[in-house]
Amino acid sequence: MRNRETDLLVAIQAGLYTPETVKAARALSHFGEHDLGWLTVAGVGGVVDKHRRSKWIALGAGTFAAHAATVVLKRIVRRPRPNDARVNIGVRTPSQLSFPSSHAANTAAAAAHLADITGKKWPWLLVPMMMLSRNLLGVHYPTDTLAGAALGAATAKVAIEAEKRI
Repeated sequence: MRNRETDLLVAIQAGLYTPETVKAARALSHFGEHDLGWLTVAGVGGVVDKHRRSKWIALGAGTFAAHAATVVLKRIVRRPRPNDARVNIGVRTPSQLSFPSSHAANTAAAAAHLADITGKKWPWLLVPMMMLSRNLLGVHYPTDTLAGAALGAATAKVAIEAEKRI
C-alpha cells in the first residue's frame, strides 16, 4: 500500500509542485503547526464575538483535542513519514511519525466548528486544501490525511454536542 501511496505523492508533486504552491503549502503548514493557528482563531473569535463565545471556546477545545489525539495515535501506530528519493520534502516536521495527520485533524475539527458557528458549509473547503498541502509537501501519505480529517471531524462533533448541552 505504501508504494502506491508514494506513487500518488510523486504524481501530486509532478502536477502541482511549483514555487508558488510550495510557498502556500508551507504557510498552511506553519498555521496548523501544534494547532496554534486554530487556537488563535478560537481566542480572537471568543474575544470579538461575545454572543457566541462558548462556540469559539468549543472550537479551541475541539481542535486541541483532535491534535492531542493524533499525537497519541502517532506514538501508538509509529508509521514513518514518506522517505523516498522521488518525493520532495518541502517542510521540516517536529517528528518522523506520519499517521494520522495532525494538520488535517485540527483543520477538519476547525471546519466543523466554523460551519456550526457560521451556519455555512464553506469552512469544509479548508479540509481538502490542508490535506493536499501535506501531500504536496511530501510529509504525509494520503491515508494519513484522510484518517486525520476523519478523526478531526469526529472530535469536533463531540465538542459541538458538549457545547450545546452547556
